[in-house]
Amino acid sequence: MKVVLLPIKDPARAKQRLAGRLSSDERKQLVWAMLEDVTQALCQAREPDQVVVVSSCSLILSHARKNHWRVIPESDQISESHSVDHCCQLLQQSGVTTVLRIPGDIPLLQGKDLDQLLSCELKPPAAILVPSRDGKGTNALLRNPPDAFPSHFGSNSLALHQQEAARRGVELQILPNPRISLDLDEFTDLLSFRKLGQDTHTWAALRKFDSLQETF
Repeated sequence: MKVVLLPIKDPARAKQRLAGRLSSDERKQLVWAMLEDVTQALCQAREPDQVVVVSSCSLILSHARKNHWRVIPESDQISESHSVDHCCQLLQQSGVTTVLRIPGDIPLLQGKDLDQLLSCELKPPAAILVPSRDGKGTNALLRNPPDAFPSHFGSNSLALHQQEAARRGVELQILPNPRISLDLDEFTDLLSFRKLGQDTHTWAALRKFDSLQETF
């Protein structure tokens, strides 16, 4: 069984690195717009057997239920790595063989990107990493089995995941993907996205923000 795992932070606490450019309300709207784009990609994908959302936000969980996704509520997010690894343990116990973790802030994602990753032939233990745009982060992580090695999301996570895989004898593939690699964390990310994402909910939302009138 192949599962896509989507950890989503409470929109009220998300995208703090954009606080100098976007208001609190604009950051919340951005989170929801990006989630709409990711939702669209998930609905287009054919390979996932199930989508699972982990969040402490009741509105995010409600959105997941409306899309008939499984939800794993948490009282608070200690860290993304903790949330993901806890969910992977639960999913593996229920018979899931493969978990693909994706973030909720990659609005260029398409269903075919998910299908490409989930259709790769793997001989477990195995994993696939999709790097972030700067080549240091991990924007998508597929593991078979789900607990093949611990998560280390954050600074330099790509190198940390490579080290964990090597330490545990996990066969590792690195598959760059320009749509998955562009997450919107910094103002420079918005500038890059401006040139690429004009057919997205996110682009439409950003165009309406007062703080970005001279940018979009």
